[in-house]
Amino acid sequence: MIKLHELELQALEKLASKVSHVFVTGAGGFLGFAICQRLVTAGIKVTGFARGNYPKLEQLGVTMIQGDLAEPKAVTKAMQGCDMVFHVASKAGVWGSKESYFNPNVKGAENVIEACKANGIKYLVYTSTPSVTFDGQDENGIDESAPYAEHYMNFYGLSKSVAEKAVLEANNSDLKTVAIRPHLIWGPEDPHLVPRVLERGKAGRLKLVGKQDKLVDTIYIDNAAYSHILAALKLTDADSKCAGKAYFVSNDEPVTMANMLNQILGCAQLPPVTKRVPVGVAYAVGAILESVYKLLNKQEEPFMTRFVAKQLSCSHYYDIGAAKRDLGYQPIVTIAEGMELLKRSL
Repeated sequence: MIKLHELELQALEKLASKVSHVFVTGAGGFLGFAICQRLVTAGIKVTGFARGNYPKLEQLGVTMIQGDLAEPKAVTKAMQGCDMVFHVASKAGVWGSKESYFNPNVKGAENVIEACKANGIKYLVYTSTPSVTFDGQDENGIDESAPYAEHYMNFYGLSKSVAEKAVLEANNSDLKTVAIRPHLIWGPEDPHLVPRVLERGKAGRLKLVGKQDKLVDTIYIDNAAYSHILAALKLTDADSKCAGKAYFVSNDEPVTMANMLNQILGCAQLPPVTKRVPVGVAYAVGAILESVYKLLNKQEEPFMTRFVAKQLSCSHYYDIGAAKRDLGYQPIVTIAEGMELLKRSL
């Protein structure tokens, strides 16, 4: 069993008194697994839905169902008997066709919503992303009043914005919905950010983009899972303030990208990154690589795209006052504490 913070235990105990059987999509992913761990610890029955096979989840006590979110009948059948859904699954990344993102992310969300209605499920917590507001410009302390981006630089951001809108528009007295927007989730066993940073750091291929270091928000895995548990709990309130709304969540400790990367590198005793590439050069390289990859019909992701160049050279930090006010959210693990835990895990 995992060791949980006292605030997590309190929230889970209350949630266990409100729901008995929870459905988690993307249960085998980094965040999905963390949510499942917490629900099982609270004695809540959990059914997980994923494309792959995850014996680790079954050993935990999760009933796993293999399936495709784009198949409505499979989703509806898998959800039978559940009274709450955490829709965590999505195709992430920055490269791929529109269809490859819209099938799992948009159709998947629509199928989850319809399955909730068909099964009389009352609560749906959706994992969104701050990418829904990102249009290639600095995001300095923005809050949820910031509009959706007018132009998206990849199909991930576009598909997640369409899905988030669908989830929030589905909110009514029969099905309460909420969207959580975590930014850069990291921690021990992170399969995305940490291994990529370490791999490129070891190969000497890690570079900073732009002359100026911009501030970014990140979120430690425990905090990301905790924010979802709180959202689920608040959704069950008769006068739920969070129903039909989206929330930015983070560690509430904006740091420069260089600082974050170097802390991760330091956990593995790797030297800090110092090399820099001008934004214009990175953007031009990204544009060229995108053209070449499309021409050659290459499926793998280019090491640089225009989106990545902008992502690495813009600020991304958020005002999480709404999550604090409506969800009672506060980070339970600081970046320093998280880095110590990450170091021990490597």
